[in-house]
Amino acid sequence: MQDKNKKYNSEETEDVIFDNEEGESNPTFLVKKLREKIKKLEDQNREYLIGWQKERADSINLRKRLDEEKKEYTKFAKEDIATELISVLDSFDSAFKNKEAWEKVDENWRRGVEYIHSQLINVLANHGVSIINPLGEQFDPNRDEAITMVTIVNEKEDGKILEVESVGYKLQNKIIRAPKVKVAEYKL
Repeated sequence: MQDKNKKYNSEETEDVIFDNEEGESNPTFLVKKLREKIKKLEDQNREYLIGWQKERADSINLRKRLDEEKKEYTKFAKEDIATELISVLDSFDSAFKNKEAWEKVDENWRRGVEYIHSQLINVLANHGVSIINPLGEQFDPNRDEAITMVTIVNEKEDGKILEVESVGYKLQNKIIRAPKVKVAEYKL
């Protein structure tokens, strides 16, 4: 019997007390103690499982948050590059606005420069940058920057954009430069 008790008194059942009033040979007592031990181990197991599940969820949430931060960083990096390239587009636009000088340039050279300009616009568009040219639209203070108000006599044209001094640009849905516009203002 002593060897039998040693068999049950292993690491898994170390909390089970065999020496007591009921005696170590009482099977009912032994089953009761083992059931208590099983319940205690099941509770401990459940506690570990819940802790593991919480840690796993935290890990997944952290990974998602880091991915979102990485995407935001990429957007801002694109914005910096786009802002620098916009100044190059402004130089092109300045050259194109001087019609008299532009017409004097060799036609083949002019076409080449216009092609380079359109390539630059396409590269920016492929990275989410688009041009805002609100000519003829209603003035939107959230989008446009009014540089001049032009008095008009036609009430229907009030608030319309008459001229775009310089186009604006947006990256995805964020305006990175507002268009500078001249706005019609109706006065009696």
